[in-house]
Formats: sequence, C-alpha cells, structure tokens
Amino acid sequence: MSEIKFKKNLLLGVASAATQIEGGDENNSWFDWFLQGKIKDGSNPARANDHYRRWRDDFRLMRQMGIQVYRFGVEWSRIEPENGVFDQSVLNHYRDMCLELKKLDIKPLLTLHHFTNPLWFEKMGAFSSPDSVAIFLRFVEKVVIHLGDLVSEFITINEPNVYAVFGYLYGEWPPGQKSLSVTLNVMSNLASCHIKAYRLIHELREKAGFADSKVSFAHHMRVFAPAGPRNPWHRFWARMLSLSFQDWLAKACLTGVFPFPLRNSEKMPPGHYYDFLAINYYTRSTVRGPSDGVREGAPVNDLGWEIYPQGLIECAGQLAKTYQKPIYITENGTCDHEDRFRSRYVSEHLQAICQSDLPIERYYHWCFCDNFEWLEGESARFGLVHIDFETQERSIKRSGEFYSRVIREGGISDELADAYCRQEYQQNRSQQ
Repeated sequence: MSEIKFKKNLLLGVASAATQIEGGDENNSWFDWFLQGKIKDGSNPARANDHYRRWRDDFRLMRQMGIQVYRFGVEWSRIEPENGVFDQSVLNHYRDMCLELKKLDIKPLLTLHHFTNPLWFEKMGAFSSPDSVAIFLRFVEKVVIHLGDLVSEFITINEPNVYAVFGYLYGEWPPGQKSLSVTLNVMSNLASCHIKAYRLIHELREKAGFADSKVSFAHHMRVFAPAGPRNPWHRFWARMLSLSFQDWLAKACLTGVFPFPLRNSEKMPPGHYYDFLAINYYTRSTVRGPSDGVREGAPVNDLGWEIYPQGLIECAGQLAKTYQKPIYITENGTCDHEDRFRSRYVSEHLQAICQSDLPIERYYHWCFCDNFEWLEGESARFGLVHIDFETQERSIKRSGEFYSRVIREGGISDELADAYCRQEYQQNRSQQ
C-alpha cells in the first residue's frame, strides 16, 4: 500500500438495515422465515442487536468513532403492522432517531425498503402482486411526510436484484419461490416502485419547501469475470450474468427504459430517476457457465467471497460511464469472524477509491456492528463493533479503531497501515 489522503468531499460512514439490528419485531417476512427453520444457525431476527431500544447508546458510539454519515432503514412491518393501519408511535420513534443524528452532526441516508415485508404484504404476494406499487407508494408517502423535514437523502429500495433473485428464482429467501417469470415480474414492479417513489419524494419535499432532495436506489453490483478471458463460452456467460443480474434492472430503475424481458406495466415515461449512483459492492464472480464461481487461489473472506478491491472501481466506473452522477458506495465490507483482515480490506478499497478519478463522495462501511446476517444468522460477522448476542454488550473491534483513526486523520498513513493492515488473506483452494 502507498500512503493515501482522502479527497475533501469524501465522507465516511456506516450502514445498517432495520431487521438486521432492531430486534423485537415478529411481524415481518424474515421472522416467518426463521419460524420455518430456514436460518442456517437457527438465529432469531427478533433478537438481533436490540437496537430499537438501544439506539441512543449506538449513536453515541458512532459519534465516539467519528462517523460522519449513517445509512439506516425503517421497518415497514412496524410502521404499517396491518394493511392501511399506521402506527404513529413508531413513526415518532424514527423521528426521534433522526433528531438525535442531527444533534450529533451525523448525516442520515434513509432506506425505505431493505429486503423485509410486513406479513400481510408478504401473504398477498408482496412485489409479485399487481397492487404492490400502489401499496408501497402509500407507505413511502407516510414516511416522507413524517420524516422529510429531517432527512433529505433517500434510498428507495435496497438491492432489488438480490431480493428478486434469491426470493423468487433461487428460492433461498422468502417467499422461497423458483420461477423465472415471477422473478422478472418482481424486478419490473420494483423498478416501477423506485421510479414512482423517486418522483413522490421530490414532490412531497418540494411542496414542503425543501429543494435539496437526493434520491436513488442501492444497486448491488459485482464483477462477472470469465474464467478464461479468451474462452467464448466463459465470456458469453459473464456478459449474460451481468446483463440479467444487474444491467437491465439498473437501466429500468434509473431511466424508465425497461429492456426486454422486463416489462413497463406501469407505463413509466423515460427520464432520469436518480440524483446519485448508489452502489453496494462486495466481490467478483469467476464465470465458466450460468452460475457463480471463485477463482482458484484468490483471496477470500470467511464466506468464501473473493476479495477484489479493484472491482469496486470497475463496477462504479461501468455505471458512471452511462449514468453520470456523483457516486455513493452505500455498502462495502467483509465477513471476518475473528477481525483478522478487515482493516486491510477497508484500506485497500479506500485506496482504490482515492486512486481513481471517479466522483465518489461517500463510503458507507457494511456494517456498523455485527448483526443478524440474513440466511447466515448471527454466524457471519461484518461489523466494526463486536456484539455479544447473549448480553448485547458492544465493544469496538481493532478494525473499528482503525476506521475511526482513518476518519480522524483524513487518510491512511504508512504508519497506520503498518499498525493495522499487514494481515494475510486466506486463499480459495477449491476449483469452481
């Protein structure tokens, strides 16, 4: 590593999702998934980090670490526990959170949908239903009216491609379906939801006298690299996986142009439905056919995902070339149970950002603290802060200390890198 100094407009923060940290809610699709025995380690999302009650302590810890920006989500199933019935006390709870962030000088980026649905919505088909767009817009309106004077930046939907593929094609996430046609329908509806939510948020805040709204959706991107760069079969499938997993959906969400086989059932007009590009980046896939793989000998994390920092720039550059706006890295982090190499991982991705000429203005580390990591439950640790799930005790990890110093010092010196970033990565030994 060479010494790096951050650009003046680069802000560093952390990200989270409501269901993964709040605890206490048994009215959402992922709690139901837990009841069906689908979580690998048997973890209950109703425990998580108890953040719904401990948020003030967590915010003070963020402030102690120097966090500048915070991406967090609201839990739809708490806000609208029954179809058309909204809980004002929950809206007031999120309002109190926003007020506290403002007091602590931590700028919020609010996510409206992050994988989970209220049970009543899930039972009616969720985003496969023709009524889903109108129902989602009703929820968005309620939240923005209540919080829009305190929040100016929004993520409408987190990773619609991951939600659709894992829930409706692979069947590994709720609702556990395996249908290509339903998957494409869900993707199409989610794109319409984003576009209409984008327009609605701007309309509501402008009506209230605010002209500084910034809205986008969080796009999960990965590098799809052919295992044999000269192998036409590998190259074909790398291209097809990129198009079908991320490129077609990005075009629909950002421009209102729905490439086949997506369908513009809501008749959305072409336009520009983004104020920044929000990218979630974690890994690279090595492609030999119509499935993911990991290159033999590649450095990997504890889930076996390849660690490939330059891929962040490849993905961001690909998107920025077509859709020219400022870039927020809304998620980037790694599963490192023992916190051995997380500091190195973060430093190498930040170095890639600083050595590029892309207009990257935000970096949100995923995640603030260890949490309920979807199918992996509590077994996959991504946090800068360690959680003892039995006692809910928080303790800043060594990587958290590193990140805090990076923010405070505005870069990574050779001394800092020597102290925190010299760990070796494990390597993938299997041929996939």
